[in-house]
Amino acid sequence: MSRSVYTKLALTNLKNNRKTYVPYVLTAIVTVMMYYILCGLASGSSVGDRTLQMVLEYSLSVVVIFSVLFLFYTNSFLMKRRKKEIGVYNILGLGKQHIAKMLTMETIVTASVSIVGGILAGLTFEKLMYLCLQKLLRFETGMKSEFHMETVFSTAVLFFGIFALTLCYNLLQIRLSNPSELLRAGKEGEKEPRTKWVLALAGTVFLGIGYYIALTTESPLEALPKFFLAVICVIIGTYALFIAGSIAFLKFLKGRKHFYYQTKHFVSVSGMIYRMKQNGAGLANICILSTIVLVMISATASLYLGIDDVISSRYPRESRIKTSFSTPEQDRQVRQIAEEVYGKYDVKMVETMEYHSGSFASVLDGERFLKENEVSQEDMMEVCQVYLIPLEDYNQMEGMSVSLAQDEMLVYVSNEKKELPGTLAFGERRYHVIQQLKELKFAGSSTQNMTEDYYVILPDMESINGILKAMYQDSGMKEEYIQEASVISYTLQSNLEGTEENCKKAIAELRATFEASGIPGFYETRQEGKEGMFSVYGGLLFIGIYLGILFLMATVLIIYYKQISEGYEDRERYQIMQKVGMSKKEVRDSIKSQILLVFFLPLGASILHITVAFKVLTKLLAGFGFTNTMLFFGCTVAVSLLFAVFYIIIFAVTAREYYKIVELIIALWEMVR
Repeated sequence: MSRSVYTKLALTNLKNNRKTYVPYVLTAIVTVMMYYILCGLASGSSVGDRTLQMVLEYSLSVVVIFSVLFLFYTNSFLMKRRKKEIGVYNILGLGKQHIAKMLTMETIVTASVSIVGGILAGLTFEKLMYLCLQKLLRFETGMKSEFHMETVFSTAVLFFGIFALTLCYNLLQIRLSNPSELLRAGKEGEKEPRTKWVLALAGTVFLGIGYYIALTTESPLEALPKFFLAVICVIIGTYALFIAGSIAFLKFLKGRKHFYYQTKHFVSVSGMIYRMKQNGAGLANICILSTIVLVMISATASLYLGIDDVISSRYPRESRIKTSFSTPEQDRQVRQIAEEVYGKYDVKMVETMEYHSGSFASVLDGERFLKENEVSQEDMMEVCQVYLIPLEDYNQMEGMSVSLAQDEMLVYVSNEKKELPGTLAFGERRYHVIQQLKELKFAGSSTQNMTEDYYVILPDMESINGILKAMYQDSGMKEEYIQEASVISYTLQSNLEGTEENCKKAIAELRATFEASGIPGFYETRQEGKEGMFSVYGGLLFIGIYLGILFLMATVLIIYYKQISEGYEDRERYQIMQKVGMSKKEVRDSIKSQILLVFFLPLGASILHITVAFKVLTKLLAGFGFTNTMLFFGCTVAVSLLFAVFYIIIFAVTAREYYKIVELIIALWEMVR
């Protein structure tokens, strides 16, 4: 047979199976397009922010993994529908080598249309994506859309490789199957499955462990590793319960005679029992993908919308200068430099705060802060940051006139619920806590940290130096490292009064002057911090929406193929039901009962997953500096409602195809009768 014959046969097959192949090709085009655009964004030389570029690069890896899994998964649906057809070809005399050539031509056509269409769509929408990302970042980055032949080449190579792998998988299936097996492929799974109690129990246990971890995680430091452990447990539990637990539940319903022996329940429950093992995996996929979409979009949207809250807390003042190895001469020099530069541009420093502090990391064990050499690996999750502030600076900033004895102190804890003992010890030095402060002006940033922060107000600088030496005594550190770790720093914070243009000029010159002075420390502004956060959080929101669209697309296609495959499998069964006396209305009711039960179960499970995960997600977001729980709750509810509406619409559209397939048989039977 000539190549043209195989080509014509391949095109004819694709045309005849257009109901399943057209959605597959369209989703493949979108997948290729989104990979091409993201690859261009990640590799573009115009992406100046390194953090943003890293976010894009990591996301590109996710898209690659998704593309491989998604195209393989959808290909399995297609091959399942085609096995009977291929078996007929084989029986009619078409050898397996001829079938292989036919499938190869089909794959070449499908891959070529998908890749070329995806790249062209990527070229069309690339600038729009750049504009969307630029809009989310809210500041000028210098990013621009650039055409790179390397991006086109890498996209083509990747997806031709994926399609080649799916072809190899299909050919292997055909080679290992005989014609009779191919013809019976659509009839597999008719034997009622046994209830796998061990798998159902394991699923319950894994899901319980995942939920327990999510509900009991308290520390932001623990949130990240525990979150991934919880995710793994929930995924395993979801698959096990959908595959085995669903069968156990359906058989439970079957045992309830009052419920089961109703026409619509009898047909739907018995039908789902026969195919739930296969259905369970697909429904679990829908549930997991839906949960991922809800988590990604709600979390990234919350981070983005909460930037102003994070900024106002992390930067109590517009300008901040912090120096190490504080001395009176150096402190005066820093203040003098700031006043001279700001004055040059007619910018005034207002609401100024200046203070000295020493700090160290430790673990509070009862009423004692552990030394460096006393902290074990198990204690690392309980680590806290301690800031030591002299009383003179506290009184000046807070407008107070508090006095302290040499063994007394004031303490402010970032965790407002934390109740301190009456005495706290630093090494062998003990102090009485005469008051646990409820508010501290210059501790605004501490509420956004992952660790618990303690601001300790001490009588004088000598007390601070004594505590720092005591905490590093016998630590095993070299003397120079101890001296470096126990330094006293000087912080100057202020708001600025002046025109926006003059403030920018003054900030630029002050940074250059400060860096040139050789004074150890750093200079930062609220505006720079805001731009940095928009770069990170805007990029995360862009990626969240971007990947959310991909996962939504996968969910839609899985639901569509599920409805199509269910329709073809059910039509013969409903024809039999018609023959034994069921009315058209009874058939319709049974169809509706089955569809509603099967396809809305994943939506309910995904909403349950994100509800249980809400607490651990808030702790995880705290690691990004986000602590506005009500904003996250509002975003989660809004995203869940929008997704539910979208899910219902998709369900309604795909269910129509199911009804068309099933009701064709019903209509024909009505005509015959």
